[in-house]
Amino acid sequence: MKNELRKLKPLNFIMLTVAGFINAFGITMFLMPVNLYDSGISGTSMLLAYLTPEYLPLSVFLLALNVPLFLYGLKRQGLAFTIYATWAVAMYSLGSWLITDILPLDVSLASPLAENDLVLCSLFGGVISGVGSGLAVRFGGAMDGIEVLAVIFSKRLGMTVGTFVMIYNIILYVTCGFVFSSWVLPLYSIVAYYAALKTLDYIVEGISRSKAALIVTVSPDEVVKALGDAFGTGITEIPAKGGYSGTDRTVLYFVLNRFQIGKMRSIVHDIDPSAYITINEVADIFSANHDSEKETAAAGK
Repeated sequence: MKNELRKLKPLNFIMLTVAGFINAFGITMFLMPVNLYDSGISGTSMLLAYLTPEYLPLSVFLLALNVPLFLYGLKRQGLAFTIYATWAVAMYSLGSWLITDILPLDVSLASPLAENDLVLCSLFGGVISGVGSGLAVRFGGAMDGIEVLAVIFSKRLGMTVGTFVMIYNIILYVTCGFVFSSWVLPLYSIVAYYAALKTLDYIVEGISRSKAALIVTVSPDEVVKALGDAFGTGITEIPAKGGYSGTDRTVLYFVLNRFQIGKMRSIVHDIDPSAYITINEVADIFSANHDSEKETAAAGK
């Protein structure tokens, strides 16, 4: 436990504070005023805040629902994550309370910035809350306990974590539809959710992701030299054997960007027309020792 506490960084707490306030801004300034809903536990908190008396604001439900989930998942997620996530949600809750109850802003009837325009509210609310959630994930925490809940119950229900989250959100939006006797708001909430999800991906993984090429070839030496000369990067060689032909082959692992794919394919097929190439997205690249770039799978930086 002491070792995990030593890993906590002041910068992370600063950025998680920023993330919490950004998320609160997106939710309380765009989504809540027009009765649009976030996803997961945050969306559930918004629904409960609407259904209960005014002395139980959004900030109360955010803490009451999220913190127990983070604590329950302590063993699986680790102490550092639990502390970071709890701090992020606390800042989200504080920011929501300041905007709705302290600052001289009226967010009860319409968005102060987008009024009652559901398209603008769903898009801007989704994107801004996605930035907050993405920063929280990037700096070691989380803005919502839904994934912890999914980890706890998904195996018991025989489904994946992603499926559990999706089903949870579908149930949430359907419930909102019945509560408000309208399906317009749940549909716009789905737009906000999608905008938030894509923004979160961009924040966590980068707008321009790298690509990883797996090249199966019978001419590895020539291909490695040609790609090295063309791109100036390292390539990992993996011995392999054809499952059908039984012939010896080599799999080359090569990281590049999307604009280099066409040139790479042309170079490889000029040398080995029978080469088999697959392309996958790479979210992050880490290299502990830049001197060993030619020997590691991360060498394509």
